[in-house]
Amino acid sequence: MKNEEVEAENKKGIFHEIFCMGFTEAVKSSLGIFKIMLPTCGENIESAGDIKMKLLYGTGNQAKLSVMKSRLETIGIELIGLNDLRAEGKNIPEVLENGNTPLENARLKALAYYETFQMPVFSCDSGLYFDNVPDEIQPGVHVRNVDGKCLSDEEMMEYYASLARQYGNLIARYRNAICFIMDENHIYEAMDSSMESEKFILTDKPHSAIRKKGFPLDSMSIDMKTNKYYYDLADAELEQFAVEDGFLSFFEKVLNKVDRK
Repeated sequence: MKNEEVEAENKKGIFHEIFCMGFTEAVKSSLGIFKIMLPTCGENIESAGDIKMKLLYGTGNQAKLSVMKSRLETIGIELIGLNDLRAEGKNIPEVLENGNTPLENARLKALAYYETFQMPVFSCDSGLYFDNVPDEIQPGVHVRNVDGKCLSDEEMMEYYASLARQYGNLIARYRNAICFIMDENHIYEAMDSSMESEKFILTDKPHSAIRKKGFPLDSMSIDMKTNKYYYDLADAELEQFAVEDGFLSFFEKVLNKVDRK
């Protein structure tokens, strides 16, 4: 996907609220069939009473679940992941992530998990974009998938290191999106600049000592301000890189609307 197409979606300043429509219509959103309704001043969803929520985070990546848990527990949100449901004997649906943007993929996953488990769920998706490579090899939403193959952590590091050697250190950023389904009539989604990472350098020389399963490219990522590897930054700074403040802000807005009544 070309950069200008993603920029056009980002410029929408998306904080959509879909409500007062049937779930069948919500499913159609993944196909781009209906217009997403934006809130007008004064519109509220029904109060959920206690603002503390227990949500399903639609991911099987334990590293991502752990980081998101640590951020959202600060505002009273408890998370479980797909592996928790799998441990209870539940079957996890396979979701074909064939969207063209992070938001489209996040929506596809959230809709599938909500339809299966009938509980509040959110899913996220990311795209990786470089300033200094041709459009045809931009990873976009296919960060792990190259030429039809899903790469392991080690294969990802090898592939992106080869790009960094070919084009020089890569100037990169993640563009992130989220879709949260509270119930059939209340769907919130966002993809805007507040959810983008700051630009960073992706180098061909991984950190000498640290690797974290599920985040292979972090060990190759260098902060442009300090010229330090991300794993050499303070814990709070590293955590912010993994889960941008935009996700926290997103849920704060949702909780404020739930509690408004």
